[in-house]
Amino acid sequence: MRPKLVLFGDSITEASFSDGGWGASLAHLFARKADVILRGYSGYNTRWAVKILDKAMAGIGGDAESPAAVTVFFGANDASLPDQRCGFQHVPLEEYRENLRSIHAYFKKKWPSAAVIFIAPPPIDEEARIKYPSGQAERTNEAAGKFAKACIAVAKELSTPVIDTWSKMQEIPNWRKSTLSDGLHFTTLGNKVLFYQVVNILIDLGLSEEKLPADLPYFYEVDPNDPSKTFG
Repeated sequence: MRPKLVLFGDSITEASFSDGGWGASLAHLFARKADVILRGYSGYNTRWAVKILDKAMAGIGGDAESPAAVTVFFGANDASLPDQRCGFQHVPLEEYRENLRSIHAYFKKKWPSAAVIFIAPPPIDEEARIKYPSGQAERTNEAAGKFAKACIAVAKELSTPVIDTWSKMQEIPNWRKSTLSDGLHFTTLGNKVLFYQVVNILIDLGLSEEKLPADLPYFYEVDPNDPSKTFG
């Protein structure tokens, strides 16, 4: 049975199967070796994520079919400024922390053997997020940084792997334009940055593409004169 990798998050996860997306790159990397399952919900925050867990994860598998790993990528919407146009998405910082704990607890109860990987929210290019007529950004990089640090702190508390997307992307030259397409969502380069970070953690967890067996023999391993001999 192929291992499963579940991607759970907001729009940056939902769009991860787009051309050049980090989820699509994972599916390509693990072709015939693992199934990458997309559970992305554009605009969702952790408050809503906690409430949809049962429905979102329905059909993925029980204890006997536990995913090998689950990524949890929320915070960009939680960090929306409460007094701006996306204020209805805002979640107070302490509630965000508690929601992450609840999501982690849900997965560890449902799939005890699954690795839960937190992904901190990305940085924000405020200039690109300004919408008129208000002339103000509905998110700030400072606020996103606070939520990223909270995510990292909760991950440390829970001893679960975490990717510091907020810091990683700001290490890239001209990161505002090179990694972000609209001040929040990812360019091809931004997707690559996250993809390699996820791959590195999966390798640390023993889920490298090189170590996973292929699903059924490769074509050059099939005996053309007696295929059933190859397939057993």
